[in-house]
Amino acid sequence: MRKNLVLTGFMGAGKSTVGRLLAEKLKLRYVDTDAEIERRAKMNIPEIFEKHGEAYFRELERRVVEEVSELEGCVIVTGGGVVLNRENILNLRKKGIIVYLHAEPEVVYERLRGDASRPLLRVENPLQRIKELMRERAPCYAEHDYSVDTSRLSVEQVVEKVAEFYARACK
Repeated sequence: MRKNLVLTGFMGAGKSTVGRLLAEKLKLRYVDTDAEIERRAKMNIPEIFEKHGEAYFRELERRVVEEVSELEGCVIVTGGGVVLNRENILNLRKKGIIVYLHAEPEVVYERLRGDASRPLLRVENPLQRIKELMRERAPCYAEHDYSVDTSRLSVEQVVEKVAEFYARACK
């Protein structure tokens, strides 16, 4: 069995970009849980939040995570809030190595500024909201096998660090 490489972390940490490059480099299939949720719901995440609310989205997310956790040999990129449900982490860990990508709140803010596709940041003070969410989610993000602070690294540097860790972890 070839282990999955699971990327968790807050929005804007670089999971999608790094995940695509890792899948290519490691010759693994790329799976994005948010993209899968959108495909199944036939609407984008902001629309899901607007029409059905966060609880509905989290249930869709739970079902998708449960299914993709059974795959093998994939880079699985998760949405930023996937860690809020402990069941998701337990499922992802069954066949996966969990890597936590994180960045400083100010860096996340700069990366996401002007991105209308982030429903949780549609508030008066997005930087403050980022800090609050990071603080709330910190205990959930603590469950990982490896972590990389992407704040001051290039995408290529992050890919190299994670690829090296994955190679060691799979020996």
